[in-house]
Amino acid sequence: MENVKNIKKIDIHAHANPNKEFSPALLEVNEKILSPEEVIEIYDKINVETGVLLPLVDPACQPTIIMTSEDCKRMSDASNGRFAWFCNVSPYALTNTPDADLSYLLNHYKSLGAKGVGEVTTQLFADDPMMDNLFGHCAKCDMPVIIHIAPKVGGYYGIVDDLHLPRIEKMLKKHPDMKLIGHSQCFWSEISSDVTDETRMIYPQGNVKDGTIARLMREYGNLHCDLSAGSGANAMMRDREYAARFMEEFADRIYYGCDICVSISDFQYRFSDFLIDMVKDGYLTKENYIKIVRNNAAKLLGLEEYKGD
Repeated sequence: MENVKNIKKIDIHAHANPNKEFSPALLEVNEKILSPEEVIEIYDKINVETGVLLPLVDPACQPTIIMTSEDCKRMSDASNGRFAWFCNVSPYALTNTPDADLSYLLNHYKSLGAKGVGEVTTQLFADDPMMDNLFGHCAKCDMPVIIHIAPKVGGYYGIVDDLHLPRIEKMLKKHPDMKLIGHSQCFWSEISSDVTDETRMIYPQGNVKDGTIARLMREYGNLHCDLSAGSGANAMMRDREYAARFMEEFADRIYYGCDICVSISDFQYRFSDFLIDMVKDGYLTKENYIKIVRNNAAKLLGLEEYKGD
């Protein structure tokens, strides 16, 4: 039986800077987003075969537009299979109205090889008519969409929802054919029912009490989960027993991710080791580990699935 450590992973959430020499640093860390070559160096250390490049096209909380859909396609084409890519379409695109035919743009990028949409970070409420329109076109074009959720308009980036995600639930209910992939602190803090307005934007610690995410996953088969960044990693690592139950129950709709932006990040190493240890220690079956770190994303991207020994 192959050691799970040797199973090549797919990162559902990647960013890379194609113009690093010209880009300003991110203010909060005084570092530039990594180049594609630097991301691949990290991938080689944690056995990631392919990462999904997500364009960053909204200006909120960024010093500049770091990477466009076109940039991501170029980086993917030049990567010899190390990157796939999503496109990113603003809800304001074309006509800046809630009835814009965004399928026109989505189908254009899909014809070029885009496998989904995201990371959507526009500072609108999740059920705003403009966001509603974008979600509807994502469903119509069969394009999964990764979202970043923020707690309010102003001071943050990301689509906005209230505590316990009532607006996201409204969109899940309205667009049952849309694959919505949740991400960010405001998403993952909802793994526990004791989250508050004060703790939803941090990385809560302690035991998890079954919360909004599990309820929504049970009620809406179109909700999926992106384990990337400190938010996803923390949600699993804070309570190993709960993480085991969560991953076993929802293994078909969970995606391994990194969201490595700068060189000082190190959670990707700890989280990769954590998942491997979960299998070694009997908390997570090998079958479900393979789904989470590779096969779910492989199905989404049309890549080769791991078939086993």
